[in-house]
Amino acid sequence: MKAVVEFMVILLGVSHGVETHCDGRQDGAQCYGALGGTVDIQLMDSTSEISRYGLLKNSLKILDVREKMILSNTIVHRSVFFPSNGTFRITNLSRTDSGDYTLQTFDSDGKSSGVQILQLFFQAPVSSVLLVSECLSQGEMRVSCSSEGGDNPQYSWTLDGRTLTDAEILSGNMKTNVITLKQHVSGHLACSVKNLVSKVSKEQRLSTCGFIFINCTSVNGTQVSGWVYEANNTLCIEPTTEPSTTPQTAVEIGHLPLISGVLSTLIIFLVVVVAAVCAQRKKQNSKTKEEENDQEEIFADLRVVKQQAKQLEKRAELEFCRVKYSKRPRQTEPTIDDCLYVNVHKFR
Repeated sequence: MKAVVEFMVILLGVSHGVETHCDGRQDGAQCYGALGGTVDIQLMDSTSEISRYGLLKNSLKILDVREKMILSNTIVHRSVFFPSNGTFRITNLSRTDSGDYTLQTFDSDGKSSGVQILQLFFQAPVSSVLLVSECLSQGEMRVSCSSEGGDNPQYSWTLDGRTLTDAEILSGNMKTNVITLKQHVSGHLACSVKNLVSKVSKEQRLSTCGFIFINCTSVNGTQVSGWVYEANNTLCIEPTTEPSTTPQTAVEIGHLPLISGVLSTLIIFLVVVVAAVCAQRKKQNSKTKEEENDQEEIFADLRVVKQQAKQLEKRAELEFCRVKYSKRPRQTEPTIDDCLYVNVHKFR
C-alpha cells in the first residue's frame, strides 16, 4: 500500500510572491501552493547515481535530464532545475499548474528504475476579510463575514479569544459566514477565513443593541419577562435585571456564612468604637463641669471673706467713734452717719 504524504502550507495574509516547499520524494505526496507564488519541489536526494530522469505533467514531459544535462524544459521561462540537490522550482504559479506530476528514472541501460507520482494543488489566497454587524428588532445582532479572493474559503468564529457557544448563537453555526448572536452577547468578535494556502482574520468590538432583560411586575399587575429596549421601557415598576448566564454554584453559596460572620464582626467593632468615643466625651464634660464648680466655690468664698472684712472695718470705725465721742459730753449715742462725717473731716 502506498504511503500518502500531505504537505500543507498555511500562509498568513496575501500569498503573492511567497515561496513554498514541497517534498515530493515519497510516492503519492500532495502539495499545496498559492497562485502567483513559487514552489520548490524536491524530486530526489541526489542525481549523481541516476543516469537519466524525466518529469511529466499529465503524461506530457516538461523536464528531461541525462547525465546532469538538461535536454528539455517546456516551461523554462518560469522554472529552473538544480541537479545538485534534485530540486525543481516553478514560479508565477497558475491554476493550469495543478495536476499529477510523474517522475521517471532510468539506469545506464535505459531501463526504467522507478516511478513516483506527486499531486500539486494551487489556490487563490484569501486577501482580505470584511465584518458587518447590524441590530435586529428584538435586540439580536446579525454579523456577516465576507472575504475577497480565496478558493474554497472556510469560516470560523471566536469571542474574546474563545470559541462561541450555542448559548451565544441564535442562528447559524461556527462554519457559516453569517451568524445571529443573542441579545446579551458582547466583546471582541473575530472571524477567520482560510483555505489550503492562506488564513486571514478580522476582529470587531461588539456592544449590545441597547436591550435589557426584564423580569418584573407591570403597572397593571401582570408578570412581565423578556427583552425590551431600555430607552423605551415603561413596562416595569421594579428594577430590571439581566438573566444570569452562569448558575450559582455550591461554592458561592458556601461563602455566605463566612460573609455574614465578617459583617457581624464589623458591626460589633463599630458599636464598641462609638461607645468608647461617647464615654470619653462624657468624661471630658464631667471634668469640665467639676472645674467650673470649683471656680464658683472659690469666687463665693472670696466674696464672703470680702463681706466679712467690710463688716469688721465698719465695726472698728464704730468703736473708734464711740471712744472718741465718749470723751465729749454728749447725751446721744453716735451713729454711723456721725462716724462717716468724722471720717470725712478727718481726711480733709
